[in-house]
Amino acid sequence: MNTPLKITKIGNSAGVILPKEVLARLRVGLGDSLYVSEAPDGIRLTANNPDFEAKMALAEQIMREDRDILRVLAQ
Repeated sequence: MNTPLKITKIGNSAGVILPKEVLARLRVGLGDSLYVSEAPDGIRLTANNPDFEAKMALAEQIMREDRDILRVLAQ
């Protein structure tokens, strides 16, 4: 998808209006948060917090590796 977006003035700030097709692809609506992060080829706009995703991936790895210890601690 290659959709050009025009920067518009919003009060003292600037913003872009996202077409409904883009909102649908991101699975977001009014009031939801979007996250901008740097990528090797530019910037990335996502509906998920990349920092939180990285922390959750690490937590899942720890839970897999230490499954037996966590099972004993849960008793």
